[in-house]
Amino acid sequence: MAVLRNISESSSLSDEELLQTFKQNHDQNVLAELYLRYYELVYGVALKYLPGAEAAKDAVMNIYTELLQKLPGQQIRSFKSWLYVFVRNHCLMQLRTDKKMPVDHDEPETFMQSGNFLHHDDENDKEAIFKLLEDCIKKLPEEQKQSIELFYLQSKSYQEVADKTGHEWNKVRSLIQNGRRNLKICMEKNNE
Repeated sequence: MAVLRNISESSSLSDEELLQTFKQNHDQNVLAELYLRYYELVYGVALKYLPGAEAAKDAVMNIYTELLQKLPGQQIRSFKSWLYVFVRNHCLMQLRTDKKMPVDHDEPETFMQSGNFLHHDDENDKEAIFKLLEDCIKKLPEEQKQSIELFYLQSKSYQEVADKTGHEWNKVRSLIQNGRRNLKICMEKNNE
């Protein structure tokens, strides 16, 4: 009961106040309240970078665990901006880890050459994917394009997108879902 009361009391606090409270007390309930404010952002970014919903859900949980450990030592001005970069970096590291080849430790020179080669290819692949994504975004219907750009590229929440575009919240959600589906179709079609 006290936990629920503390969370509801902290709901009126700003991000900065919640962050400061967490750093002072290491109270996981305070961090949970702050994290839940940006759950959709975290999940959306993870979904953008990782292959599939399950991988994105796993990332959401892993990121929360990492925040418990890393937040106390961080100097943060804007939690939302910092969190976006943190999530993106987490996802990129996950992708990098998932793509590593098995290593034969008996042949270190081969490993080093392969590692550099893979890294270079990964960067080229990412650049090609981002270019394709950019082209596909341009092809979306205007309302979908605007909503996708605000939600994913500018890290706006559904409510912020609704406020900015003048659309109702449900329409924004529909535009983003349809836009994401159309992007997937476009990218699969152009990646064949």
